[in-house]
Amino acid sequence: MKKKCIAMLLAGGQGSRLYALTQKVAKPSVPFGGKYRIIDFPLSNCMNSGIDTVGVLTQYRPMKLNSYIGNGQPWDLDTSTGGAYILPPYLGPGEKGSWFTGTANAIYQNINFIEEYDPENVLILSGDHIYKMDYSDMLREHLEKDAACTISVLQVSMEEATRFGILNLGEDGYVCEFEEKPKHPKSDLASMGIYIFNWPKLRKALIEDEADPDSSNDFGKNIIPKLLNEGEKLWPYRFKGYWRDVGTIESLWDANMDMLSANTLDLFDPAWPISSRNETVPPHYIGENAEVIYSMVTEGSKIDGHVENSVLSSSVAVEKGASVLYSVLMPGVSVKSGATVQYAIIGENTVISENAVVGSAPDGSDGWSVATCGPDIIIKEGAHIPAGAMVYTGEEDFGND
Repeated sequence: MKKKCIAMLLAGGQGSRLYALTQKVAKPSVPFGGKYRIIDFPLSNCMNSGIDTVGVLTQYRPMKLNSYIGNGQPWDLDTSTGGAYILPPYLGPGEKGSWFTGTANAIYQNINFIEEYDPENVLILSGDHIYKMDYSDMLREHLEKDAACTISVLQVSMEEATRFGILNLGEDGYVCEFEEKPKHPKSDLASMGIYIFNWPKLRKALIEDEADPDSSNDFGKNIIPKLLNEGEKLWPYRFKGYWRDVGTIESLWDANMDMLSANTLDLFDPAWPISSRNETVPPHYIGENAEVIYSMVTEGSKIDGHVENSVLSSSVAVEKGASVLYSVLMPGVSVKSGATVQYAIIGENTVISENAVVGSAPDGSDGWSVATCGPDIIIKEGAHIPAGAMVYTGEEDFGND
């Protein structure tokens, strides 16, 4: 079954920097933007780009992610000639085996899966980025430039460049040097961790890398420098849209707040829908005492309190006299009468009891913009905050079972 391009989606991340939010689920499973989960974005990009075969590489706490993806039907990835396939680490007869030891090793362990489709090219994706991208445009440029690897890049400030893999270009426009998180960057072109490889060349590089006992088995640290050293052509694909790595609490909160602005990522674009697997629940209900200002309220929610500058996921309840300000509430959260939630991220199915206060406005918050504040507190999934409790910074494990 010959394919021009298939995708391999790295979705096994533990997401340790998301702390309480990933104690029970993998990072790509974390709810986002009211009705989505993080993994919906790369899966939807594949659907909209015409890539119908996606291997989803899972590892850390995969049960919810496996169930969520299912047969890939919400993203039109349930075709007879392709589909979405869950690919966990496995142990073959007589093999020692292990968890994936790096991004390159994860692909190496799935060489047999890739070869079933005999692709000309392989698209490597991460499961923790929020963005919309037409991969077919990137593939077209990859083929036009006859590249062994095309790397999607984003222009960043020189101050931010120290946090990324940085590409330096030669006079011909091809990559001549790759620096992983340089202290003194020479360029502002940051790798987004999205690659298209010529499959025969990637296959060879993966096998040789796996045989190197000193390798970290990582694309940025090993595979890309190896291809450069061997004189292969690497091309930068310049991306100019909205993109955010939501690997930290601050970036996750920022990206959710960004969804409240039509100037960031248009979720209402019929030409590029972001699909998801959602439960069948009633429409959201806004009660007579409710006041909702500049917020997202998802289906199944009941609002009878004050909600401002916030993102509310499905089946959230905000009772009369309760206030939710500059916060992100995951599915099933209940905010009881008189309670206040501010500058917080609240995990799934958490109960904030009557008159409790969770989070606090930052010092000098008058006049602060959404983009400059950040969350004050994170409450883990399934927590129960008692009536009248005052829970502030650093209390993310409050209510643990």
